Amino acid sequence: MNTHSFPKGKASAKGLASLNKLDIAITLLLIAAAIALPFFVDSRYVLGQIVLALFYATIASQWNLLFGFAGVFSLAQMAIFAFGGYATAMICFYFGWNVWGALVPAALGSVAFSLIVGLACLRLTGVYVALLTLAIAQTMYLLIVTDTECFVMVGSTCRQFTGGAVGFARFGDFGTRALFKAQWLVGNYAIVAALFAITMAFTYAIVKSPMGLAFRALKDNPGYAVARGVNRFQAQLLVFGISAFFTSLAGGVYAAHFQAIGPGILSMSQLMFIIAITVVGGVGTFWGPLVGTIVLVAADEVMREAGEFRTLGLGIIIAVSIVLMPKGLVGRLGDLAGWLRRRHAAPVGGKLAESPAPAGE
Repeated sequence: MNTHSFPKGKASAKGLASLNKLDIAITLLLIAAAIALPFFVDSRYVLGQIVLALFYATIASQWNLLFGFAGVFSLAQMAIFAFGGYATAMICFYFGWNVWGALVPAALGSVAFSLIVGLACLRLTGVYVALLTLAIAQTMYLLIVTDTECFVMVGSTCRQFTGGAVGFARFGDFGTRALFKAQWLVGNYAIVAALFAITMAFTYAIVKSPMGLAFRALKDNPGYAVARGVNRFQAQLLVFGISAFFTSLAGGVYAAHFQAIGPGILSMSQLMFIIAITVVGGVGTFWGPLVGTIVLVAADEVMREAGEFRTLGLGIIIAVSIVLMPKGLVGRLGDLAGWLRRRHAAPVGGKLAESPAPAGE
């Protein structure tokens, strides 16, 4: 990264203002769509798939913050998600807490776990971070599925500390079933949608802040960033912690929504799907995870009846996206918008076309 990449002057201020206006317009449109959606979707199955898609988008947005903006190639994202889900379930199961009371302590515990992972990765970069974090995730999976020792008796049933291969079930919910009766899924949808909106708003604030600038600097040119006073170790631990908080919070909400959590959530296919969502949508773009989620979840649903060709179809979509759109769909749309702006400003009669100046200038 060089100093010329930083926006300067009046033109860049106008560009930033227009970008913010576009983001605000998209946000308002999404909020309106989210509020109206339950009134137009009668199918419980479709609404359930939308809730699941929101979980995917939340996880992908935090992996995008970690890798797309900060350049930390971690493969422990689903481990963090599982930690939040398991911690929420275990707090409720062993201590009898309400789900609402367990979510934040579980998320804070996950932050502590992520900081340990971050400390282990401090002197590593690139593929070495990926290998170490993947090893941590796989170790976590093996510790859970091989846990066969009896920890507590529940009636006549022996339960393992981590739930073992079975996991935890019916440890509590949000109370929407008792409150909304047959419409409980709409209540859960509102909770998950609110979590996604809060996560995206917080991520946007980080990306646009000086902290976000430091993350991008470390990704683009670590040597230059460090020379300019950015503390790589501190920034890496910070982004690990921020990403972990929202990812694990989503894990806790996921466990409460389904009233179950098991080791299957740590499968490699889940991790690869999250990465594919980010790549298809656009790594390092704010709206990329949401767009990628919409495309891949919709494609997966369309090919649900294709059997063994379902995975092949998703693989083709991902391969085509990487080859033809290396910046993802959002990056491609950004390039198209830039091309249209340049064409609009093309020379007319040897002079650049200019829009009329506002009155008073």
